[in-house]
Parts: sequence; structure tokens; C-alpha cells
Amino acid sequence: MKYLFFTNTPAHVHLYKHAVRTLRERGHDVLVLARDYTCTVDLLEWYELPYEVYGSCGTTKGSLLSRLPAHYARAIRLALRFDPDLVFGMGGYAAHTGAVIGAPTVLLIDSEPASFDHTISTPFARAIITPNTFRKDLGEKHYVFSGFKECAYLHPEIYEPDPTIRDRLGVGPDEPYAILRLNAFGSQHDVGKKGITGSARRHIADHLDEEATVLVSDEGDDTDLENISARQFDLHPALMHDALAEAELLVADTQTMVTEAALLGTPAIRSNSFVGDDDMGNFVELENQGLIHNVGSVDEIVDQAMGVLASDGIDETWQRRRDEFLSDKANLTEIIVDVATANGRVDELESVRQFDGALASEPSAAVGVGSD
Repeated sequence: MKYLFFTNTPAHVHLYKHAVRTLRERGHDVLVLARDYTCTVDLLEWYELPYEVYGSCGTTKGSLLSRLPAHYARAIRLALRFDPDLVFGMGGYAAHTGAVIGAPTVLLIDSEPASFDHTISTPFARAIITPNTFRKDLGEKHYVFSGFKECAYLHPEIYEPDPTIRDRLGVGPDEPYAILRLNAFGSQHDVGKKGITGSARRHIADHLDEEATVLVSDEGDDTDLENISARQFDLHPALMHDALAEAELLVADTQTMVTEAALLGTPAIRSNSFVGDDDMGNFVELENQGLIHNVGSVDEIVDQAMGVLASDGIDETWQRRRDEFLSDKANLTEIIVDVATANGRVDELESVRQFDGALASEPSAAVGVGSD
């Protein structure tokens, strides 16, 4: 069979990379259609995945919107040439391309706030698959699995850390380091949202520097490091998960990397304007399990960060929580491959179930830094 995968962001490359390899090893024909956005193409090259670029955009919302017509035209043209049996993606590009070329589409979705994208994409999907923490009903074709999309590449059955990462980073074997990850907020679902900006970046970095070496990963590349007690994360982006696995702490205003930290057993503090009563279900669940902290202010970031960095035994605590949390979570790559083999007809697969609105687990009894 022939499978087409859309990777619009770097996270999508990680989501599908193992499934693409597995399907190709089984003799199927696979093509990735990529948007040249930040390091998406760099990752496809690193993992040696077969791809075509359907368009590019910068890290501003205007950059994406102005190029949408050209993106669609080239994506449809490339898809028609490839003639897939099934299309995988996370939104409008995949759903609309599949509809135009007459191929069924499977959407993997994990962000509840992207309501507009859901409205314009889900009617065209053969199946919609989300984590079981997803709190929004997407209709009769909505199925859920146990875990998060990051389980496709950070599940214990798949992920193997790079033992040379500290040498690559230039940090000592016992040198604590923290990662400050800054989002560009350039996607459609980021409209009206913001994260850690301006002088807050320096304030946070200066405090982190009191306890650890600080590495900054800035998607928008607009942080002036000359005035900050930190240095740039300058390795290939494919090595970020290895760096994250060894870090003492992640402070971030992004979404995906916070989940990645949790699944690697690294304490994470998340702060952006998504945080609040209407936050996404996966981040509520991760906080309930004591794996991340969702906070709304710079002062809260600093307080939580100092507490984590000053605590003894934090590594063991977080690793235990991580192991317990992942003990019943699915290997999403296996599910993607099963869905592909079933040509998107997921109703008979045991690894997914139809969405029923069941809520995620309640908070653990004690999730403070030193509570267990």
C-alpha cells in the first residue's frame, strides 16, 4: 500500500518517524509531505525519511496565512502524483488534500483549543484519533488511545537515550543544567496566545543560573543571549530529547516539549496563556500525576524552579512517577502502523476505543516537590 504523511512542524516528524520506517520495512511505499518550518526539514534529513516540501513559512502568523493557497496547490499536486491509499495528518492540510484526491484520511489530534481547524478538517476524515485525556467530542468518528502523541517516540519500548549527550553539550558528568525553551507562537492555534517574553526571560535565566547551567532553545531566535546568564542550545535539533532526558529541569512556554519532558522523567514548568481553567486535558493530567507544573506568572516560575533545583532526590522521584504513569500507556507507533494496515478503519482495533467523554484521572494525593 501507499501512505502519505503530513509533517507541518518538527513535532510531526517525531510523531510519524518510527511508523514511516516500520511501514517501509514491511514493503509499503511511503512519502512525507513537509512544510519547511523551523527545523522540520532538518529532522527529515537526519532521520533519512522520504519527503517532498509543499511550502515554507516563518514563525509569524502572517507568514503562514499569506502562503496557504500556494501550500494547498503544491500539496495537492504532489499527492496526486503519489496517489496514496491513505493519508495521515493533524488538520486541514491532510484532510482537504485527501478529500480532493479521493483518499481516506486519518487525523491524529491532541490540541482542544484548535477549534477552527477541527471544524474545517474533521468532517473529511475517515477516523479521528486523540489521546484519552482529550476533553472535546469530535463526533462519531472520534477514537482515543491511552497515552499522548509523544508516546510514538518517547515510549519506553522505543526511546533509547544517547549516552554521549553531555559530551556533545560540553557539560560535566555531574554538572546540573536546565533548559529554557521559548516558543515562537506562530501557528494558527496560537492566535491571541503568548508565553515568556521580554525581560521575563532574563529574570528567569538569572535565577536558574544560581543553581544550574542554563541552555536556551528559542524557536523565534530573538532572545539576546548577551544580556542573559545562559548559552544557546546549539546541537542538532534531533538531539534535543537526549539533552532533555539528562536535564535537571525544563522551563518552557511551549506545549510539546513539556509533555516530552514528562515522558522522559524530567521536571517541567510550563507557563503560557493557555494555562488556566480551560487548559488542555493532557497538561491537566500530567500535573495531576506530579510530572509538570502549570503556572501563570514569572514569580511562580521562579519559585517552582528554585524548589526543584534545590531538592535532593528529585531525579529518583520524577523517574518513579514517570515509570508509574507510562506503565499502562500505549506505544502509539504500533497503533499508527495498525491503523495504516487497516486502511484507517479503526473500529475493530483493540488499541483504540470510541470517545465516550470519560475524564482523566484525579490528582494524585501528593504531588509536591518533596512530598514523595
